[in-house]
Amino acid sequence: MSSDTDYKPDKIFGYEKQVHTGRNSIENVVENIKGVFFGPLIWVRENIVKPNQKDYNYYHEQLRRVPTVDQCYDDDRLCKWEANQQLIRDKLVDSNILSILRQRYEDCRIYEGPDGMRKCQPLYDMYEKAEENFSIKYGDLGIAVTAERCYAKQLNRMLWERRHGPVGSGMKRDDGF
Repeated sequence: MSSDTDYKPDKIFGYEKQVHTGRNSIENVVENIKGVFFGPLIWVRENIVKPNQKDYNYYHEQLRRVPTVDQCYDDDRLCKWEANQQLIRDKLVDSNILSILRQRYEDCRIYEGPDGMRKCQPLYDMYEKAEENFSIKYGDLGIAVTAERCYAKQLNRMLWERRHGPVGSGMKRDDGF
């Protein structure tokens, strides 16, 4: 018939006293004083703070996506500012992903030694593809990247690919060659 709410002689307000056997009585008095001071703090944390706390890690915070710059009105400066901030966050995330992939490849090469080129080829291919995608999205934009310039670059690339095929394959000729 015991439960957690039953009185336990070794607990004071939720503070669990250290049990000392064969020690002097001064340590028991110190433990009782610690229980009086820390007990209410522990009780408040366990019974009020923890049940009302969101259960997520701060470093896994997911920010809401804001409208892209093509969804903003021309005179809506706040929407354009939010789109720029979203682009900066996206660029930072993509840059960190690229850095992690590069570091994994370099670590693999160092670990594998002479066989590194063969064994680390999938990592290298993944890194090359990510670097190409990063260059496609953010390359040639300069240091002051804005969402409008990035959107214009994407739009121009889509038009080019519609008219001439994938970038890097050359231009289509009208005479069929």
